[in-house]
Amino acid sequence: MTSFSIHGVGVSSGIAIGQAHLISNALLEVVHYQLPKHLINDEIKRFSDAIETVKADLEAINRSLRKNAPAELSAFIGTHLMMLADKSLSEAPKKIIEHEKCNAEWAIKLQMDDIVEQFEQIEDEYLRERKQDVIQVVERVIKVLLGHPSQLSTEQQISAASQEHKLILVAHDISPADAIQFKQHEFAAFITDVGGITSHTAILARSLNIPSIVALQRAHDLIRDGELIIVDGKQGVVIVNPDASILTEYKLRQEQWELEQQKLQRIKSTKAVTLDGVNIDLFANIEVPEDVVAVAASGATGIGLYRTEFLFMNRREMPDEEEQFIAYKTVAEAMKGATVIIRTLDLGADKQMNPDTVVTCANPALGLRAIRYCLSEPQIFHTQLRALLRASHFGNIKILVPMLCTLSELRQTKLMLERAKISLRKQNTPFNENIALGGMIEIPAAAINAEAFASELDFLSIGTNDLIQYTLAIDRTDDAVAHLYNPLHPSVLKLISMTIKAGEKLGKSVSVCGEMAGDSKLTKLLIGMGLRQLSMHPSHILSVKQQILHSQLGALQMNARKVLNLTDLEKIEPMVAKLNRISDLRAHPRP
Repeated sequence: MTSFSIHGVGVSSGIAIGQAHLISNALLEVVHYQLPKHLINDEIKRFSDAIETVKADLEAINRSLRKNAPAELSAFIGTHLMMLADKSLSEAPKKIIEHEKCNAEWAIKLQMDDIVEQFEQIEDEYLRERKQDVIQVVERVIKVLLGHPSQLSTEQQISAASQEHKLILVAHDISPADAIQFKQHEFAAFITDVGGITSHTAILARSLNIPSIVALQRAHDLIRDGELIIVDGKQGVVIVNPDASILTEYKLRQEQWELEQQKLQRIKSTKAVTLDGVNIDLFANIEVPEDVVAVAASGATGIGLYRTEFLFMNRREMPDEEEQFIAYKTVAEAMKGATVIIRTLDLGADKQMNPDTVVTCANPALGLRAIRYCLSEPQIFHTQLRALLRASHFGNIKILVPMLCTLSELRQTKLMLERAKISLRKQNTPFNENIALGGMIEIPAAAINAEAFASELDFLSIGTNDLIQYTLAIDRTDDAVAHLYNPLHPSVLKLISMTIKAGEKLGKSVSVCGEMAGDSKLTKLLIGMGLRQLSMHPSHILSVKQQILHSQLGALQMNARKVLNLTDLEKIEPMVAKLNRISDLRAHPRP
């Protein structure tokens, strides 16, 4: 057997060794055929039955979840159930069957293509990748229509249990429902052709602590069922049919990694303090209220970014004030006085809640989104601000405004916040009169003018994902240019440094809530640059904390200045690696 490697995007660290188990891509098996008129009603019933079967399967999966299961799992299943209930998936294909006189599989695929096209116009990466939810739900329905099993057969389960190596799932994509079902079989890893850092496969893999690689492009075509493969989630590499020496090497690496994970659990309750006594706040990013379970388990000291978009996704009606209030209040109470930073709605004009009214724009990445959208829809914004203020009475809530670019936007936001306060005062509704207001620095213009924003805000939060994207003019979801997306680009580092210095000058806290915060290879650089707050996915907190515990701030600051003085990316990367080594040596001097 020929040995070869495939490279993708590692989204969940770890090393897994096992035999490939290929999941069929039902969408590729869909064919189009015409039906005689007298069979149309039967075909519509066949479609309706498939919808009900999938609904029943998902509900059964949801009921079977253990109490200690990651919160993301139930949330994702709920999202898929909502999609199934939406008329755009449950009813529209029936009309296509009737009008086109075609088979059910083809009808729902046509409808899916239309919905996915609408999602493609969304500029926000996280929400744009929600198109995969639609694809996954549709594929599940098609599998039922085609008669494919949704679970492993008994023979496959017995085979897996008897193998020396566990099975590794290889798929074009993996739905949350599939992931839940597969977890009981103790699969070692997930690898997929598609997906990104914020895809559900990635989120689930991190929450389940399963090594995972996405964006492998043709892994499902190149790998054969039963082949021995190695998955290196940290490096984003899949090795197929490894030779004996490579297999031995990776078995050692696997043992070492598992040992390191066990050691990390020992520091869960330890405060993130450098060797010279500087405290670093480690916060968690969440998407749904149920995520607070993972926050508590990670040892995070608070929530640095609560995305509110989940309340508005996959529905035709806006959530009312009461629904929003309950969601925010639930998180605030669960955190028992710890900081909860809630970001206001980050949607745009090209992503209306009703997919039938989606307005496309020439360049959605630079369009009407985030605070721009909220200010253009004052009633929607007013409702959210009222809900946030009401919830602030029940915990330590702070409000974060995304994508600020001008001081005018900020002042309009403050005026809207004051109007919401006035309306609550008139109703004698309690809220925190002194609620903190922060702004996200994710546009280069905002970073350059950070001092002006800091003077009118209570705190700043750097959204590195968008900041990098806008600074480098790179869409990191575009495979053609994704390799150019680099957080260590000198211009990016200078913009981060400018923001930190602005906060220091005016006595305002500055945090990072993008992917950079959770990258342990960058931890020492960031705190050396002056950051004292980092917010990340809960699964990254312990590895970042470990870096902090092994750091001496004096050494880091000196070397961080050297990095900032460099203008060549090719020199910056080895310098950052050197910074980590120097710090480690000082933290652990030789006897």
